[in-house]
Amino acid sequence: MNVKSAVVAVALLSMFGTIAHAATVTVSCGAQGQEFEICKQDVDAWAKKTGHIVRLYTPPASTTDMLAQFRQMFAAKSSDLDVLLVDVIWPGIIKDHLTDLGKYSKGAEKEHFPAIIANNTVDGKLLAMPLYTDAGLLYYRKDLLDKYKLKVPATWDEMAAAARKIQDGERGAGSKDFQGFVFQAKAYEGLSCDAVEWLASFGGGSIVDPGGKVTVNNPKAVLALNTAASWIGSIAPSGVLNYGEDEARGVFQSGKAAFMRNWPYAWSLAQGADSPVRNKIGVAPLPRGGADGRHAGTLGGWQLAVSKYSKNPDAAADLVMYLTSKEVQKKRAIVGSFKPTIVSLYQDKEVMAANPFFASLLDVFANSVPRPSTVTGPKYPAVSEAFWNATHDVLAGKATAEDALKRLEGRLNQIKRGGW
Repeated sequence: MNVKSAVVAVALLSMFGTIAHAATVTVSCGAQGQEFEICKQDVDAWAKKTGHIVRLYTPPASTTDMLAQFRQMFAAKSSDLDVLLVDVIWPGIIKDHLTDLGKYSKGAEKEHFPAIIANNTVDGKLLAMPLYTDAGLLYYRKDLLDKYKLKVPATWDEMAAAARKIQDGERGAGSKDFQGFVFQAKAYEGLSCDAVEWLASFGGGSIVDPGGKVTVNNPKAVLALNTAASWIGSIAPSGVLNYGEDEARGVFQSGKAAFMRNWPYAWSLAQGADSPVRNKIGVAPLPRGGADGRHAGTLGGWQLAVSKYSKNPDAAADLVMYLTSKEVQKKRAIVGSFKPTIVSLYQDKEVMAANPFFASLLDVFANSVPRPSTVTGPKYPAVSEAFWNATHDVLAGKATAEDALKRLEGRLNQIKRGGW
């Protein structure tokens, strides 16, 4: 064999060796629209860089349907999906089916918000890496605060007083359906998020403490729910009992409310070219529960995890670390306004130039409060349902906070029976 033939043979051997060792990884990292398109760009870049093959899996749009589908796959020990898009409350629920990423992370988790990493760490195992985050915020009308010479409220009582003053003034000026405050109060997971914030802001705990003890029945939790109940029919319409995120946003964005509790997604929509409140809104941390309370926004967002049944866990984990890296999170923040989970990106000039309102979010994310999904594990859905139903009964005037929380304590201890 001459030199030229030898070179060709080596090249062919190298090429076929690369192909032989290329892994096929199926990933779920975006459901639809812009998120799906950005996901596709990022996984294509990783595939080009590594030589691996990536297939995109489109999950159901509903998070409930998505979790149900994943659980069906797990029950069958299916290897069809390697990398999963995971809601922030899922690591504890599906912990038995996820790969420990600790051996792949090389310390990268130290760059992310500690509360998110703690949420994703179950029984000492890092089961998911954060992709982007969310937390509850207080939206307010800057123009109306100026009009009525009011400051951004720091406590719930201040918010209620400001909401009442603006509501009365606007109704007196002819806007009969104007509301002081809109939020998520129908009986679903969104109400659990709101109520977790109320409890934490008053020092009322987190439903179940990190040690697994049911702590929801306490005087400060009672005060928190009584305070929220006082808003219904006063500064908030009775119809709020049927509001989810978009119902609340619809009222606020139409210019018919002074304050709103919602997630960061509502910002870009409220600032849209056709929005009646464009350039009239501001965001702030949710109010404290009094002078000795705290600002508390419920932790939201999405993570990436590797299925325990993946046939290519090393390649799948490498893809997860790439997609959650600082470089990719920065690009996603600039192009799609996805909220980074890497703390240093909130000081990045290019990120801040693309998203000026991110400057208001750093403290919110740093002080976000998780739902008790990690400690309660697979039983969290039952815990949350019991909590949102008890809270809804209080808001609707069907039960006092004292009675509802006492019954809830008993129900949660029933659910816990045998351990979390």
